[in-house]
Amino acid sequence: QVQLVETGGGLVQAGGSLRLSCRSSIKLFSFNAMGWYRQAPGNKRELVASVMSGGNTNYADSVTGRFTISRDDAANTMYLQMNSLEPEDTAVYYCNAVLVFHDYWGQGTQVTVSS
Repeated sequence: QVQLVETGGGLVQAGGSLRLSCRSSIKLFSFNAMGWYRQAPGNKRELVASVMSGGNTNYADSVTGRFTISRDDAANTMYLQMNSLEPEDTAVYYCNAVLVFHDYWGQGTQVTVSS
């Protein structure tokens, strides 16, 4: 059974940094793609960044140049390094992984950026 567990959220001041981690219960190379989504109160869940099995990455325009997605296959863990955080980045961040045609989600981790 696939399980994804996020850690690393918290409260940070604007301009600060956080690193989110998503540990998978199976090898990362099993997935077709992985990514980070976020959902702020009253908003739809939106894609923040993704990484394909071949290594190609994609970012939302709002985080390009500030966030970096990466993966450590040996540790079965995906990361999201978030720099220059803004209050608008406040949301619950979810780890996502696609295996064949099935989506798996983590439980979410809260990121709060104070102004």
